[in-house]
Amino acid sequence: MVCPTLSLPSFMTIAVSLQHVFKTYNQTPVVTDLSLEIASGEMFGLLGPNGAGKSTTIRMLTTLTRPTQGQAEVAGYDVVRSPLEVRRRIGVVLQQTSVDNDLTVWENLEFHGRLHHLPQTQRRQQIDRWLDYVELTDRRDDRVKTLSGGMKRRLQIARAMLHGPEILFLDEPTVGLDPQTRRRLWEIIRDLNRQGMTILLTTHYMEEVEYLCQRIGILDGGKLIELSTLPELRRQYGEGLVMKQDGDRWEYLFFPSLEAANHYLDQQPDKTGLMVRPSNLEDIFVKRTGRNLD
Repeated sequence: MVCPTLSLPSFMTIAVSLQHVFKTYNQTPVVTDLSLEIASGEMFGLLGPNGAGKSTTIRMLTTLTRPTQGQAEVAGYDVVRSPLEVRRRIGVVLQQTSVDNDLTVWENLEFHGRLHHLPQTQRRQQIDRWLDYVELTDRRDDRVKTLSGGMKRRLQIARAMLHGPEILFLDEPTVGLDPQTRRRLWEIIRDLNRQGMTILLTTHYMEEVEYLCQRIGILDGGKLIELSTLPELRRQYGEGLVMKQDGDRWEYLFFPSLEAANHYLDQQPDKTGLMVRPSNLEDIFVKRTGRNLD
């Protein structure tokens, strides 16, 4: 699979910036004092339990809702003062299938290209290129309602890329897909990032973040409680883990290294119900939030 060459602008240090952003609905805080920056070309993963504020953050950055307070910039443009400039520079793939089921694959892309005022020749070239990239050329004349869930998601990615965005927002793009289809989409997403595309990803799959993302932010209760890389998080909380069964529950003990965890196990007179393994992102997530991701 060869990615079409992306026509990216000159290098920008910061692609996405949120500074002390708040969002309140009916006097209920949903996002609280959120500050983070995403570099150009970065693949950034945003994690959080249900209701943590992930989708609201995406909606603010994609101009679908306004911040209550604070400043958010995308591709150097303020999302409140310059929403049209932001929309020209972003591609968005939402969790909900947002392509028109009654139109054909080609018609969906043609309509999107016209909305972005792409000239006809450029529009047709881009449609052909991205259909080939997501391997839907042979389905171009089929109605979308005949496609599988994975094909629809690939079509959404092709549509999001059609107008040449600088930044791609993926809000749980693989939810509900079978593992094989999910991995296929991972390769598409990873290849886009290798080509230089800045990507902000939210997901409920820990292995997705571990496989794709360079840095990770964890939201809980609308607040950013972690901002780091996975290796840094493992060094901070412990790279070794002892799992101890207590009835129907498991207790997790973190250790600086796998060797330290094994040493602890060796010292126990009764090793029944004990197991040692390397720590992973899900272990750290549960430790910080007290909840599983889903």
